[in-house]
Amino acid sequence: MLAVTTGTPAPHAPPPPYVVFETSIGDFAVELYARHAPRTCRNFSELARTKYYDGTTFHRVIRAFMAQGGDPTGTGRGGSSIYGGKFADEITRDLKHVGAGVVSMANSGQRDTNGSQFFVTLAPCPWLDGKHTVFGRIAAGMGTIKKLGMVACDASDRPLDSVTVHRAYPSNEPSSSSSSQQRLLLPPSGGVVAAPAV
Repeated sequence: MLAVTTGTPAPHAPPPPYVVFETSIGDFAVELYARHAPRTCRNFSELARTKYYDGTTFHRVIRAFMAQGGDPTGTGRGGSSIYGGKFADEITRDLKHVGAGVVSMANSGQRDTNGSQFFVTLAPCPWLDGKHTVFGRIAAGMGTIKKLGMVACDASDRPLDSVTVHRAYPSNEPSSSSSSQQRLLLPPSGGVVAAPAV
C-alpha cells in the first residue's frame, strides 16, 4: 500500500512526483516534470489531491493522436485551475510531443488558457510543440493508454462507452494502491518519452 499525500502542501513545495489514475479500463501513472512546468504540475497534482478528477471521463479520443480528459462537465468546454480560472503556459524547448505517452495541457486554441483539461498523446505530435504545455509522461500503465486509444468513438470523437476516472491522486510511487487492480509496471528500457534535456 502506498502512502498518499494528504493535507495542504506548503505553497512552494514541489508536488509528489507522480499522479496515479484508476480508471474503468485500467490504471496509469503520470510522472510530473515539476522542474520544467512547476505551476502546471502543482495544478494537476492539487486537482487530483482534492478529487477534482474523480468521476470525470475521457470525453475526446482520436485514434493515433490523443485522448483528452479532465473536464468535470464532460463537454470539452469546462474546468478551471487551482489558480482561479485559466493560467499561463509553461512551454519549454526541452519538452516536446515526441511519442505516445506525453501528457500536456489542453487549451482553447489560444495561449495561456490552461485550466483542468489535459491530454495524453497516442503518437508523435510535433505540430503541438510550442502550443501546449508538456508537463509529464506516462510512467506506468501504457497498456491502459493503448486501450484508451482504441475505444470506439462517435463522429464527434466521444467514446461510445464512457471511460471514467474512478480515482486520481498524487503519489510518491508510479503504481496503484488499489488492491483490486493488477500492479502497474514501469515501461521497458526505451519506453521513456519526452524526457527533459539534461
